[in-house]
Amino acid sequence: MTISQQPVKDRQDYDGASPFPEAGRHAPAGKAHIGLTAAIVVLPFVALGVAIFLAWGQGVVLTDLLLAAGLYVVTGLGVTVGFHRLLTHASFTARPWLRVALAVAGSMGFQGNVIDWVAVHRRHHAFTDRPGDPHSPYRYGTSLRGQLRGLAHSHLGWLFADDQTPAERYAPDLLADPAMTRVARAFPALCALSLALPFLAGWAITGTLYGALTAFLWAGLIRAALLQHVTWSVNSLCHLIGDRPFKTRRHDRSTNLWPLALLSFGESWHNGHHSQPTCARHGLQRGQLDPSAAMIRLFERLGWASDVHWPDHDRTQRHRTAGPRQARAPAAD
Repeated sequence: MTISQQPVKDRQDYDGASPFPEAGRHAPAGKAHIGLTAAIVVLPFVALGVAIFLAWGQGVVLTDLLLAAGLYVVTGLGVTVGFHRLLTHASFTARPWLRVALAVAGSMGFQGNVIDWVAVHRRHHAFTDRPGDPHSPYRYGTSLRGQLRGLAHSHLGWLFADDQTPAERYAPDLLADPAMTRVARAFPALCALSLALPFLAGWAITGTLYGALTAFLWAGLIRAALLQHVTWSVNSLCHLIGDRPFKTRRHDRSTNLWPLALLSFGESWHNGHHSQPTCARHGLQRGQLDPSAAMIRLFERLGWASDVHWPDHDRTQRHRTAGPRQARAPAAD
């Protein structure tokens, strides 16, 4: 029985501290799925080792770092603005061409096809940190051993599990959108393009195969891995470490983790997001850097985005807790 099919009673009876009822019956995915996922996780670290070896004694070429930064921004905003704030939560309406462009950019981030990504994330919000959540760090309970095991599960382990999230249930709107289904089917080709672009750019800039190879390593594999681990850290660290200034649903332990704010393009203001999921800005407090919100604001001013759900001051104040709170496991109630 998968989590999505789990009896509702199990979810309602969860006490907030015990292991999830299905934790002991979590089956691994098929060998092909595990092999492909392992390759996606491991290969970038091999690439990093090769890149460091090649750079030894001569440093990293500036153009490789600029290419990596450029592609990181494009694919990262594709995930945060496109996959997340637009397609998952409908925090704004985009022109059709921008909607497709953001979905394509996000697909080049190696995080799964757009429809599956949206379905999993909507399920995460439906069952945050309780049975049914596909990647909660509280899956194995709140003991030290359970937390360490849960941290590994929420960061990477859930990717290797046989726990399908039905798009028919969680993303029927995207399944009914011909443009999104085409982008989803093109996911393997877009991943290949994400690696081919830095290789070709490196070749064009340097005129050498060596230049193409180093660009492929830094702006291709290593750049994709960094974005993946930042996104996965929002799943894991941003439910364990940080502040919780806003009220969320019962058992939801999402946090704000400021060190990740820039790299995650504002996604690590996770407690703010979970308090108001459809809001286009996640950094709800003064001084909280949120590049994704800034990009949505730019789209709005250019006339490419409309119906933007910006923070409402009164609603934000109603969601505030009595004072700043640190993330912790609540007592059973």
